[in-house]
This record gives sequence, C-alpha cells and structure tokens, in this order.
Amino acid sequence: MRSNPLNLMRTMPPKGRLSIERWAHPAYLPGIKLFTMRGFLISITAATLVAFSSIAAFAQNPERLDSAVVSSSRAGADTPVSYTMVGREEIRQVTPSSSIPMALALQPSVVTYNEGGTGLGNSSMTVRGVKGSQINVTLNGVTLNDAESQEVFWVNIPSLSNLVSSVQLQRGLGTSASGAGAFGASVNMNTAFVDSEPSVYFDASAGSFSTFTTTVSASTGLRPSGFYATAAYSRGYTDGYIRGGWVKSQSAFLTLGWMKGSNSARLVYLMGDQHSGITWDGISLEQFEKDPTYNGAGEYYDDLGNVYYYPNHSDNYRQHHLQLNYTHSFSDALVWSTTADYTRGDGYDEYYKVGKKLSNFGLESPYLASDGQSYKKSDMVYRKVMGNDSFTLNSDVRYRSGKLRATAGASLSRYIGEHYGKMLWVKVMGDDADFSSYNDNRTWYSNDGKKTDLSLFARAEWLLSPSLTLYADLQGRFIWYDFTGTDDDFWEGGDFTIDYTNRWNFLNPRAGLSYRLTPSDRFYGSVAFGHREPRRGDIKENVKGDVSPISPEKMLDFEAGYQRTGKVFSAGVNLYAMEYWDMLLETGRLSSSGYAIKENVPRGWRRGVEITAAYRPLPWLIVDANATVSTNRIKDYTAYVEVLDGETGQTQAISYGQTTMLMSPSLVSMLRTTFHPIEGMEISLDGKWVGRQFMDNTSRDEMAIPGYFVMNLSARHDFHVGGGILSLGAYVGNILNRNYYAYGWRWEGYSLSEDALYTDIGVYPQARRNFAARITYSF
Repeated sequence: MRSNPLNLMRTMPPKGRLSIERWAHPAYLPGIKLFTMRGFLISITAATLVAFSSIAAFAQNPERLDSAVVSSSRAGADTPVSYTMVGREEIRQVTPSSSIPMALALQPSVVTYNEGGTGLGNSSMTVRGVKGSQINVTLNGVTLNDAESQEVFWVNIPSLSNLVSSVQLQRGLGTSASGAGAFGASVNMNTAFVDSEPSVYFDASAGSFSTFTTTVSASTGLRPSGFYATAAYSRGYTDGYIRGGWVKSQSAFLTLGWMKGSNSARLVYLMGDQHSGITWDGISLEQFEKDPTYNGAGEYYDDLGNVYYYPNHSDNYRQHHLQLNYTHSFSDALVWSTTADYTRGDGYDEYYKVGKKLSNFGLESPYLASDGQSYKKSDMVYRKVMGNDSFTLNSDVRYRSGKLRATAGASLSRYIGEHYGKMLWVKVMGDDADFSSYNDNRTWYSNDGKKTDLSLFARAEWLLSPSLTLYADLQGRFIWYDFTGTDDDFWEGGDFTIDYTNRWNFLNPRAGLSYRLTPSDRFYGSVAFGHREPRRGDIKENVKGDVSPISPEKMLDFEAGYQRTGKVFSAGVNLYAMEYWDMLLETGRLSSSGYAIKENVPRGWRRGVEITAAYRPLPWLIVDANATVSTNRIKDYTAYVEVLDGETGQTQAISYGQTTMLMSPSLVSMLRTTFHPIEGMEISLDGKWVGRQFMDNTSRDEMAIPGYFVMNLSARHDFHVGGGILSLGAYVGNILNRNYYAYGWRWEGYSLSEDALYTDIGVYPQARRNFAARITYSF
C-alpha cells in the first residue's frame, strides 16, 4: 500500500563549490582569521567542540547511522512544528513527472506551476504563498539553495524524485539547521537510507507532448562487510505543452559507502544536466484566449516578413555535487556526523533579440554597415553566462536519552559566482564579425559575487513529564557578501559599476511545547523569530537607485495545532500567524536606468488555518484531504508606476492601502480517494483547488489569476514476475480539460500627458488533458 501522504496514521517517520581563489576576508572571530584555509579548519573544529560540550553535559534510543545524516534538520514526532513526511513510494507514484515540486503538489498549503505546462522543465512551488527563494531546501543535510539568488532551480537537478528516499516538508520557520534558515518553509530530502538487500529498479514513462523519461538504478544493499553502493541514471525529454517548452535532461547518481558497528562513511556524487527552451516570458491574456500554447521567445522576422523562431533560444546548465560524510556513534545515545560538500555549476542562457540598441552592449553606435547605412539598432544573438563554486562543511552532534533529544552543530560555506556576457552575432555586422576580443575582455558586463555563511545552532527537546515536551532552538548566522563588477544594463553614456560589501549577523530563537493527551492525541504550540538577507538581484538594482539601502527581512512565526492519529481516522488542525517586518517587495520604483527596485515595506502578515484528514473506512479505501484558509496582507502598500513620457527613473506614486500579497491564494484545498479493488491494484483520483491570486500587490480585479480546479487520475497494477515486481501504470492529468494559467506577471506605465495607466500582463498556461503510461520493474 502507498504511504499515507498526510502521515497521520503513524507517529514516527518512515524508514555552486570550491575555487582556486584564496579564501580571504577582513572578518574575524575572536583571535581567529576565519577565511584562510587554516582558519576555516580551526573554526569548524572549534564549533564542533562547542557542540560536543553543549550536549555531552547531559548523560537510549539507538539511531541508524544512515538516517542520522539528515536528522539534524528534521522535526521529530513531538517537535511542535507543522510538517508532513512523504515516503519514497509516494514521491515516485504521485505523478509520472520526476520533479520534486510536482511530487509535493498535493501536500498542505502547496501550490505548484510549470513554465512549459508539463511536469518537466522549470517547475516552481509556493508554500502558504511563500516563494521558492524563501524555502530552504536541503539534500542529506546540505543546503541546495543558490547562495546569491536563494532559489533552487529544480530543472537543474533532473529526476531527483527517483533518487530520494524521503522528504520532510516543514511549514513556517520550522526547525533550525546548518546553512541558510527557512523563511516560511523548508524541504529536507534524504538519499542516504541503505536497503538491507540488493535491488534493481527500472522506470520508463511516455506520454503527451512527446514526453519520455527513463531511470535505471541498482544497489548492492548493505553487505556483511559493511560496504554498499548505489548507482542511478535518468534521462528525460519533452516538447512541452507550449511552443519552445522543450526539455532535454539527464542525471547521474552514485553512492559508495561503508557502515559497520559505530562508524559510517559515504561518498555521494550527483550530476544534473539540462537544456531547455526559454519559457519564462509568459504570454498575453489575449494570446492565451487565442492560442494558449503560443510562446514568443526567440521570435524574429526575415527581410520578407516571414516569421521564424531561433532554435537555440535556451537555458543550459550543468551541476556536479560531491558529498563526503563520516558518522560515528559513541554510544546508542551520542552520534557525531560531518559532511563536506563541493558543488560546481556552469551554464548560460542564449537569446535571439530583435532591434536592440548597440550602445547598450558597448558596441560601436552608430555602426556603418557594409550596405553603406548607419545603424543604432540591430538583431543579435548573445549569451548570459554564469559559473559558480561552493564548498560547505557541516558538523553536528546528536544526543538521545529517555528524556532528552538534543542536537548542536555548525556549518561553514563559501560561494564564488561569476556572471558575464558573450556576443555571438550581430545582424548589421555580418556573419563574419569576430567578437573574440570583445568577449575575452568581457566588454559588455562582468561581475562576481562572493558569499560566506557561518551557522551555529543548538536544539533540544526535553520530556518534562510523560505527556509534556519542551522544545528550545537557537541559531546564529553570520554572513559576509561582496558583489563587484559591471552589470548587464550597460547604457549609452556609461556603465554601471558596483562595489558592494555587507555583513549580517542574525540570531534566530525558537521555542515551543508539545502535549500528548493520549498516545493518539497531541497538542502543540511554538513561536519562532527569523531573518532573511537580501538576494543578489535585490541588492544590485537597489544600489543603482536613489532610494534608501535595503535591510534584511524579519518574521515572527506563531504555530499552534492539534493532531490525532488512528488506524481508521486521523486528523490535524494547525493555526499559524507569520508576522513580517521590512518585507522586500517590488513597489514599482525604478533605478536611474529604469530597472525595478525592491524596497522594504514596514508590515505584512500571513495568517491562516491548515486542516488535514485521512479516513480509511474499509481496507481497500482511503480518503485523504487538506485545506488551507488564510489572509495574506500588506498593511499599507504604495505602488510606484513608471512615467512613460518623463525622465528616466521617474515614477508616479499610487497608494492602495491594505492589500493582498501577490501569488498568495486565500484558499488551497485537496481531496484524494484511493481504491485497492484487488490485490496489487491501486486507483487514485485527486482534485486540487487553488483560489484566486493576484499578479501584483495592488489587489485589483484586473490583476487577478482566477481560481482553478484540476483533477488527475492514476492507476497501477503490480505483478510478481521473476522474483521481482512489475508495475504497469497509467496517468491522466487535468481530466476535466481545464484551460487555465497558474502564474503571471504585470508591468505598468503611466502617461503624464494622457493621465492614463498602460498595463502589460504575462501568464503561464498549464497543460490541458494529458496522458502518460508507465512501466517499472524492481527486484
């Protein structure tokens, strides 16, 4: 039977990067220069000793060493936070797509969308309206969020859902862990669990839009010697629902490990490689009504007016992750684990652009072409290139006794990212133009970001009585960020050179209580305070503007709930209030070059109730559901609209008072019914409702994304064949054939002379009725 997605029927969970550049920074801890390699090692050793001393003072539940790798970032059965566990079967079976956001789409408060309309390609998710850059994502305890953008680009790690053994989705600030803190939700993934026996797994699916995916994996299981190994390889291809939404991806995964007695060592390698058509422009509402599969990215016309699409208008990226973990159990109660991670990423976006100003790229303007004409504009093909290296070292100690569960740890990471532009072709310069010198000198733009993040945390759950558990948690983050170079908005008269350095020190405390009225009934409550530093994009546009410097965001999170677990009926209710100060929002104000700037907005909040339930009236029938009802408000919002016939950077202020936050529906709900009519067969019908959302923060009806309801049907039958299990499955997505869009953006300009607003809107259509067939074999 598939694992219960709400996990209400069980009380315990189931079984960018290192550079050759010298580490240097003028920051110190007392007596220690942190960012030489020697200082790095001294710092992490000292932090580990502090962790030991804070726990060893308490002196028996044994813990498997493979699960110990991720437990420092996960909540336990009595931790007073809101979370759900999703097991391997659920992750693999909920959708034929191998995208983690799509696999989590039915979880409470989750809203997902895909730019290409299918499950492959650029997928995104929000939790309680919290966007991806505020969701902390970890793999085996190591943060995957890009240090500068704070995003996880799921398309860069294809087929990850076929590799992970479990996912814990925490809502709210949750539990602290090494690395960047969550600012509304966290996704903790584990690939570390070791099967006891050898296994082989094969998965292939084919469906609408020429979609085809394959995965093959094999594991030795845990051998008597303690050795184990797992290898997996996946490929995926789709044309996409919209034109140009194609994806070509592959991933490779390798684990070599040894676990014997009180010691465990593991080396993990993960490679993700993706090439996909650019789909992030969206389409107009008018085009959506006429042809929702249209995508104008890369569109151009020849001299006779014939329309063409540049075939390599694309996003391309490859990542290599290398993790080395060592875990040692001093006793059944005390475990120490350390993980080193190196990640290298390389990629570029390639564009065909029509009628661009030559001066904006540092090119000669006007340019005297071979036809004797002078040109200030031209069609061109260029790339925006990035490369990044990241190195992370996590170390933590866990203590478990009859009355105490305590964890303390430290994490130190160093990120170095470079961004620059390359010109490939300019129409008026001819096909023979040589841009070697232009590109070698990085004439257009070149900038580098360097970020160092030190985190220290300690967390404890103390059983005050057989029914009452006290929870306390404290995280300190110390961040150094440098951003230097020229930006890509080179414009006539000069270029933007940025030299930015900042340091942030955050203290994030959390506390709560959990009370078990009976073994099946639990009440809990917690309060937590968190910070979030600005992103690279927030910083680089703000420092070019004429507004006040931006500050970190702050949030106070209250969570309180009740949970009942049972064999036939389980239910839970969670009340939350996420109170924000200094929220970073795009208000519409512009930099002097006309780029949108984010500013701190003093007050906002997300307040709501989450309800979950699971009912099993018969052995062959399960009904589960969840719903979130919320208010997501900005206390006093003023938009700044670009003046179209004024000076560059001039805006018109428009006050809207209290408004609803963008992309934050007030109602999200799910209902799923699962049948097991005969042994080995499963049929599941689910429906998801996402209420009305807004594309900006003004709460105007014309900026609304209509609420939508989507139903999916899946069926699977398992057969025992040759000592293994052969599974045949079918999937129908959007069986009601809804024509809807799930995300959007808007741009507005104001005409002084006409006293009128002009609006441009882009939306992202999702696939209409689609089909997939799937075959898996495992033994």
